[in-house]
Amino acid sequence: MADCLILPGLNGSGPDHWQTLWQARRRDCRRVPLGCWAMPERAQWLARIDAAVDEATAPVVLVAHSLGCHAVAWWAQDASDGSRARVAAAMLVAPPDLDGPDLMAELRAFAPSCREPLPFPGLLVASRDDPYATFDRSEAMAAAWGATLVDAGRQGHLNASSCLGDWPQGQALLDHLIERTAR
Repeated sequence: MADCLILPGLNGSGPDHWQTLWQARRRDCRRVPLGCWAMPERAQWLARIDAAVDEATAPVVLVAHSLGCHAVAWWAQDASDGSRARVAAAMLVAPPDLDGPDLMAELRAFAPSCREPLPFPGLLVASRDDPYATFDRSEAMAAAWGATLVDAGRQGHLNASSCLGDWPQGQALLDHLIERTAR
């Protein structure tokens, strides 16, 4: 069994977002209250991820969406060896491009993108028509983080606006990741 920590992005994940639905329906998922959803503060988010990882009672799988993916990458660089060792893997869904010229002011606290490999297995799920990152940029982030890239096709930002519901394909990816890390 894994302790799947849900890490939303900017403005949190609303009631129709797959992260919220997973949290409600899956016994292995719980949301980390990162705070400051509208104007995220990197130090606060990293501290809250660190606390949640340290409180976990099973191997941790980080399940991040959008800006939450960048929080994972920065946390992995700042965390202690002991905290990083508690993380079995990360599922990173639709990270935005933090290095482009049109970066939203709300995301600047996380820029530039971390370019260091994750110290645990990562799976980066990207859409070919994400308005916040080209597929080429998603490929570059996956390569920098040492994550396996999964092409989700044309699904927008892989959020509630993408009408994914509880996103069965994403759950299958998470289940496979959990199974793989348990071996």
